[in-house]
Amino acid sequence: MDRPLIVYLHGFCSSPASWKSRLLAEEMARRGLGAQFVCPPLSPVPDEAVACVENLIGQASGPVVLVGSSLGGHYANHLAEKHDLRAALINPAIVAALDLHLFVGDHTNFHTGEHFTFTAAHAAQLQAQVRRPTPDRYWLMLEAGDEVLDYRQALDFYAGCRQTVLPGGDHSFTQFPEFVAQLIEFAGL
Repeated sequence: MDRPLIVYLHGFCSSPASWKSRLLAEEMARRGLGAQFVCPPLSPVPDEAVACVENLIGQASGPVVLVGSSLGGHYANHLAEKHDLRAALINPAIVAALDLHLFVGDHTNFHTGEHFTFTAAHAAQLQAQVRRPTPDRYWLMLEAGDEVLDYRQALDFYAGCRQTVLPGGDHSFTQFPEFVAQLIEFAGL
């Protein structure tokens, strides 16, 4: 059987250039596991982002493990449930608890400078992707100091899942470097 593939899903307005994605990719390469890691650039259109990752899942020669941060955590949940996968979620967006209309409007990608418009139709696509989690599939990683999302929403939504909740920090999950080796182990590599 082929080794697992880690697919890292970045957040809203982010990209494969996110520091967590780069750090995980660097550690995978250092261990000679670079071929077992991918972080695709996700479209700001939710259905297109999911279709991109489903294409990667379909092409994988072995098991796939998802790692999702923020909105990428929502996508990881949706895809893990749909395709019977395992996922590590880092300060994930709990779409069911958010007023998505607050995000409708123009945005700029943090890394690429790309401008895009998030519409009410995109918000509806995200709502349609909400799936209740199967607890034994997930590892939830939260920092209580997340200034963007209320970490308690994730605690409630992922009740019964493996949970690591740390004091302080912020939405970027500042203590991520301390968990890279555990993420690789979680993926079975």
